[in-house]
Amino acid sequence: MLDLVVILGPTASGKTNFAVKLADLFETEIISADSRQIYKNMDIGTGKDLFEYQINGKSIPYHLIDIIDPSEDYSIHKFSNDFYNAYKSIIKKNKLPILCGGSGLYIESILLNYKIPNIPPDYELRQELENKSIKSLQSLLQKIDHHTFNIDYHNTKRRIIRSIEIHNKKNINSETGIKPRIQNYKVVGIKTNRDILLKKIQIRLEERINTGMIEEVKKLVDQGLSLDRLKYFGLEYKFIGEYLFNNISYDEMFQKLNIAINRFSKRQMTFFRRMEKRGINIKWFNSCDIDKAKNYIES
Repeated sequence: MLDLVVILGPTASGKTNFAVKLADLFETEIISADSRQIYKNMDIGTGKDLFEYQINGKSIPYHLIDIIDPSEDYSIHKFSNDFYNAYKSIIKKNKLPILCGGSGLYIESILLNYKIPNIPPDYELRQELENKSIKSLQSLLQKIDHHTFNIDYHNTKRRIIRSIEIHNKKNINSETGIKPRIQNYKVVGIKTNRDILLKKIQIRLEERINTGMIEEVKKLVDQGLSLDRLKYFGLEYKFIGEYLFNNISYDEMFQKLNIAINRFSKRQMTFFRRMEKRGINIKWFNSCDIDKAKNYIES
């Protein structure tokens, strides 16, 4: 008997819609594996698309979306705790949980049962590393912890320095909060033709800008979020932030953001392939293959 179904894929591949359809068929709930959708008041830029959770006249319950404020930090340790709390609540209802998202490191941490230490901030180390460039910090982290280094996640100073903190102190009186490993799972990947995916990314970006993504970021700036903090939330917030702070023009913002998202989707696929090399079996389906995926899950 399965304990978990995972739906993953690159950005704009249609994985949320796919997961919702499966959740409807299995009458179950979805746990989000997205490192940005946890934040409140960040709906368009993070691509929550909550309307997609409505299907056949009902709402599919979801977890780990809109759970913290943008001023708060979040970590893979917190995700692990939040995931298991949601997971247990679904299991108690005799339902099969579906974990869906594109944050490969979050998904891998669950499937490979990462031992994640709960380590307090090291402010002295932070001050020491603060003046280093992102590239030099990435190189340092990759040298000391190449097994879990992920350039898509470690793309801001805050995240890189936090990972270095954890590596430096993970063997020093740290409580890891080890969880029981989920043994019986199946992973479904959503595959898309590369040219089609790039077109979908551009169309989606245009739609999000037209429906208020710039205004959403401006509200965050008006609430006091700095440009450095916006960069922490990912590409959309980084480049729109640069535009709002008059560092680049609108056309530059759109072009750079579109290219960056394209590259990000490619790096996501690279990470998923790495997951396969580490022993995680991913069965790939087209976004229209709901019945085939259902049969695979039930087999």
